[in-house]
Amino acid sequence: MTQKLHAVGPLLLALGYFTLQAPQTPAPSQQAAPEQPSELSLILGESIGTQPRFAVPDFVALSDDAETAEIARTLAQVLWDDLDFEREFYMIPRDTYETIPPATSKTDVPFEAWREVGADGVLVGTVQKTGEMVQVRVRLFNVRGQDSVFGREYTGSVDNPRLYAHTIADEVHQNQRGLRGVARTKLTFASDRNGERIVGPVDNRTIKEVYMADYDGGNQRRVTVNRSLNITPVWSADGRAIAYTSYRRGFPDVFVSFIYEGRLETPAAGTPDEQNWLPAWSPDGRRIAFTSNRDGNPELYVIDADGGNLRRLTNNPAIDTSPTWSPTGTQLAFTSDRSGRPQIYVIGVDGTGIRRMTFESYCDRPTWSPAPFNEIAYSSRTGPGHDIKILELATGAVRQLTFGLGTNESPAYAPNGRHLAFTSTRSGGKQIFTMARDGSNLRRVTRAGNNEMANWSH
Repeated sequence: MTQKLHAVGPLLLALGYFTLQAPQTPAPSQQAAPEQPSELSLILGESIGTQPRFAVPDFVALSDDAETAEIARTLAQVLWDDLDFEREFYMIPRDTYETIPPATSKTDVPFEAWREVGADGVLVGTVQKTGEMVQVRVRLFNVRGQDSVFGREYTGSVDNPRLYAHTIADEVHQNQRGLRGVARTKLTFASDRNGERIVGPVDNRTIKEVYMADYDGGNQRRVTVNRSLNITPVWSADGRAIAYTSYRRGFPDVFVSFIYEGRLETPAAGTPDEQNWLPAWSPDGRRIAFTSNRDGNPELYVIDADGGNLRRLTNNPAIDTSPTWSPTGTQLAFTSDRSGRPQIYVIGVDGTGIRRMTFESYCDRPTWSPAPFNEIAYSSRTGPGHDIKILELATGAVRQLTFGLGTNESPAYAPNGRHLAFTSTRSGGKQIFTMARDGSNLRRVTRAGNNEMANWSH
């Protein structure tokens, strides 16, 4: 099967945002199915419970040109990084096997050389370019058994070679670990990297636009171009739309950009007197929760994605904001200062059963974990700044993940619940970082300008 990965499409200035062509995951050809059903997860190294040791040498370029050679290097490095990210395998550093001769087929893999560097499995790949198309083949070999346990072939556009590596990584994780990887997921966030200033009703403020990127920060692309303040972006459940808060009309309102279709909608239909902000998609993508002052005070509302069936959830003189949905779509967590200082609360989507969940000095920006994890991450004031904490709903226990290095805010779970993206000033300015849900494996995602309020796609 042939699938194309399209580049950014035409710029629709009238609507103020990019129209993007939907990236299609390259589908594996049928003839390249795994040769046998055995799994390398059975190869556990020297003792039961140790991680399999994987190696990913450079893919072999079968076309004699510089672009194919660069694609081959990119595929190997991105694939190594993707596999390393989930920490299911011990990834042997690539510089330790640079002298091992490349294999171009399953018959000439130097298994003894791979055993000498301690590899249990080695991913051998080739790439061949024909015009604007590329064919990528990859096999995972069991070094000890000297057989192939996984094989795939992909044909598509040369425009985004990283997507082939992301796809391979996710399929290897599924094949070997039964794990839903995140290599093909994306982040969206707000950024002031363009260095522009707002002209109009809101003076002396830096423009912030919505951006999107691969989960690891690759392929960063601008989504909005309206020279205004655009913040708090969140992905729809199907990954085809981004809802966000924009001041493009001089007041905050919720906009939904269908980034692959060229549509822009305002489901809450705000006005200068009825302002809306901080949208959150329901898990099924049918509803959007948000904060609005339309009844005179910032309260929580839920509306159908098409703008129908508006319902008010909270009714309190305090400020209720920052909603996040439970995985079942039956509850919302949110921030409220009804007890004096901002704390995290939970409420049913029918407006009943409100409960206070945190009892700290200042808590904000909750995000509910995906199943099977049953927890809420949030930012908590721990001194002059904030840190990321996790509340385990079953026990009420709280785990702190960051510890005063800069200020750390706006956590967002990966769709498999194993990672968090968050905003931190630890490197100077505001940048997006990711970490594992135990606080380890810290990685920086953005570098240009100030970047904040990340959200992870499904």
